[in-house]
Amino acid sequence: MSLLSASRLQVTLSGTPILKDLGFTIEPGSWTGILGPNGSGKTTLLKTVAGLIDFEGDLTLEDSSISSWAPRSLARRIAFVRQSHSLPFDFKVQELVLLGRSPHKSPLSTYGRRDLDLAKDALDQVDLTGLSSRTFSSLSGGEQQRVFLAQALVQEADMFLLDEPTTYLDVHHQFEFLQYVRSMVSHGRSVLAAFHDLELAARFSDHLIILDKGRIAATGSPQEVLTESLLADVFRMKAHVYYENDGSLRIQYDAPIHRRSTES
Repeated sequence: MSLLSASRLQVTLSGTPILKDLGFTIEPGSWTGILGPNGSGKTTLLKTVAGLIDFEGDLTLEDSSISSWAPRSLARRIAFVRQSHSLPFDFKVQELVLLGRSPHKSPLSTYGRRDLDLAKDALDQVDLTGLSSRTFSSLSGGEQQRVFLAQALVQEADMFLLDEPTTYLDVHHQFEFLQYVRSMVSHGRSVLAAFHDLELAARFSDHLIILDKGRIAATGSPQEVLTESLLADVFRMKAHVYYENDGSLRIQYDAPIHRRSTES
């Protein structure tokens, strides 16, 4: 049984269709990358799966529609790491990470030893050991992003939604985090992640969904869908796709393809 499935999925915001007739499945223990130009609907799709946006059509987690899940129950199953965050006041790092335990706690309960141990382990995993007492505002942009990654880890969800998770991260922390997420996938977790970097998406994803103007332009393995013709048609780039000796996909970008003017 698939973990998540969509059929005829549509989302309209302020009268504008954003997602149009999407259909896909996410299997347990798999990593699906979402790629597409700016404005293609990547973030909207993640927010819809997270239960934050109304939709038409079918979108089910296991056998139940996303819209039928209580927010707390859905948060135990799906963790969402957004691209940007606004905070009402300046939390300490440990406080923010522990908020990821909220779906597992009753409103008046306190954090126990296991919660604190999970928070410490998560901070270790994202290379923020020793920063638990720092305030969020005192951190760099990359460190702030890693705090929210740690928050998602302590949520212990079955599925992670990552909206461009390597934003603000240097190369070392990009690969360190993505390799850790890859290890979670190998232990049965599922990931749905939006990327800007096509090569990173190809390196870590088992399956890709390519969005263009709210529709699925292609879906399949990175090798199947990241073709030179797709890069030209969807991303408007002349490029050469090739493979290293280890099988990793590489893209050499040559020149942008400009749209022809429709003016007479």
